[in-house]
Amino acid sequence: MLIPKLAFRNIIGAGLRTWLNVLILSIAFVAIIWTQGMLQGMNNQAMTAQIDTEYGGGQFWHQAYDPYNPLTLDEAHAPLSDTLAELVVQGQATPILIASGAIYPQGRIQTAQLKGIDPHQQIVNIPSEVLATQSQDVIPALIGTRMAKQTDLEVGDFVTVRWRDIHGTFDATDVQIVQIMSTTVQSVDSGQLWLPLEKLRTMLQAPDEATLVVLAKDIAAAPTVDEPWIYRDLEYLLKDIIQLIQNKSVGAWIMYILLLGMGLLAIFDTQVLAIFRRRKEMGTLMALGMSRGQVIGLFTLEGGLHGLLALVAGAVYGIPLLMYSARAGIGLPKEVMDSTGFAISDRLYPTYGLGLVLGTTAVVLITVTIVSFLPTRRIVKLKPTDALRGKLS
Repeated sequence: MLIPKLAFRNIIGAGLRTWLNVLILSIAFVAIIWTQGMLQGMNNQAMTAQIDTEYGGGQFWHQAYDPYNPLTLDEAHAPLSDTLAELVVQGQATPILIASGAIYPQGRIQTAQLKGIDPHQQIVNIPSEVLATQSQDVIPALIGTRMAKQTDLEVGDFVTVRWRDIHGTFDATDVQIVQIMSTTVQSVDSGQLWLPLEKLRTMLQAPDEATLVVLAKDIAAAPTVDEPWIYRDLEYLLKDIIQLIQNKSVGAWIMYILLLGMGLLAIFDTQVLAIFRRRKEMGTLMALGMSRGQVIGLFTLEGGLHGLLALVAGAVYGIPLLMYSARAGIGLPKEVMDSTGFAISDRLYPTYGLGLVLGTTAVVLITVTIVSFLPTRRIVKLKPTDALRGKLS
């Protein structure tokens, strides 16, 4: 217990120099956890929104369907297989028919994807019930807030829609905007016009056909379905979000290295200076019977205690700060929200897992200990008589 007590007394006796090192390290410690928590919260929020609003428990795609190539939509439709049709009847799936089209808001032309969805479905978080109508004269349409902003359309407006059916014949009609939904998922909003499924099937002359089928989140297992249907699980559907988070995490680590490097550099300089200034003290300790290894352990422990004090200091102000941000969230302007590429709301709620906290704690303590040890290697060649005379070879 002598060495720990002596090490603690020495760093406390160093005064302001110790507390400056502790402050820098604690800021790096809290900043790493806070930023990683933001990225993890963004990841969780985005994936939850995508699953609830678009992906469900997985999807079956027509084999010709490519969401990034609208030219495939002309061929990407087929009647449902018996298995998929049975799931739809049981309420475990909902079909969606997609076609390319154009709308003419206020005389302007704008391309749009026409998406047919069952008004009575309960699979995805889209207010499709507003598309249920008994009128044969009015075709209801649902758009999102981004689409409304792009087209200057409001609830009650009529807009002309043009499309081409499966036989290659162009046709057009007017639809009425019955609701503007607010959603964080851009892929069901921007450039999308939602119509009743059966009405779109009639318009395209594609009875009982669909482009994709969304499964319920609580479905036990995806059934085996023959061509032309291909199953896409959540891992496949969410891979772009996961890759985007990984790319952002790499960029965040650059900031972590800079912050942590500043603190480690300060401790390294402190150790070098301490060894240079405390030569007589080291000689006295060895003359009193302390081995070189014990002296090295003493100085290494002094540096490591900087990391331990930094964790304590970071916990004092970091825990209330992190708890408040996790509970109240962090407000984001709508422009920033849309530019991130994530399906996140106007408030981001960070997520701080136990693994994140323990991992960051281990990184800080290990790196501080290593940096504290490096300058002490010179003590191995130190002779007690030279140290007492103030020499350091």
